[in-house]
Amino acid sequence: MRGTVAVLLLSLALGLSGLALSGLAAADTVGSATQNLTENTWMYFQGYMDDTRVFQTDTGYHGQKLVSGTRGSGTASRTIHADVYGGSKYDEISYNEWGVFDYQPYNPPATQSDLKNALCAKNYEVGSSFSESYSNIRSLIKDTNIYQDDQISVYQIDTELQGTARLGARVQKDPYAVPAYVMGGTYVGRLNIHSDIETGNASILTLPCP
Repeated sequence: MRGTVAVLLLSLALGLSGLALSGLAAADTVGSATQNLTENTWMYFQGYMDDTRVFQTDTGYHGQKLVSGTRGSGTASRTIHADVYGGSKYDEISYNEWGVFDYQPYNPPATQSDLKNALCAKNYEVGSSFSESYSNIRSLIKDTNIYQDDQISVYQIDTELQGTARLGARVQKDPYAVPAYVMGGTYVGRLNIHSDIETGNASILTLPCP
């Protein structure tokens, strides 16, 4: 009888320890999915702008965090280069922003245009999305190039606009991972922007800003 009880207790202990270890392994994976990305963006703008970028490598009070943004009226010439490497074995953010900003009041045109253009791309395998929309278009010259497969996403835009532009992007490996990159911007006026955003499951290619 004692031998049977001992065997039952040993089996129960092993089962509980297995559940504990599996729980720890699941906890380690939450927020720690590997997420790599690079951004190279140059822009020249006249008008009113409101944009924000959020970079992070882990959830809560873990890993690296960085937030940047610009809001207001005027003329801006700005270059941004960012690299994010986030995962269970490393956390790293490299960021550089160079800019010249001059305040000028912005007066929107008296008449509006009903010409619009928009695009949205998603890659569920990599965990990335990108969108661009243009409205109140007075003039628009754009060259948008997108490449997506199961390993990588590349979003390249080259736009000259007189009107209103809304740009957005998000990189989030899976539902449990923190978004490594969230970008949103509204630009009303004259915009000239060249931007490359690349993210992938493996090592990423750092593309030069055109």
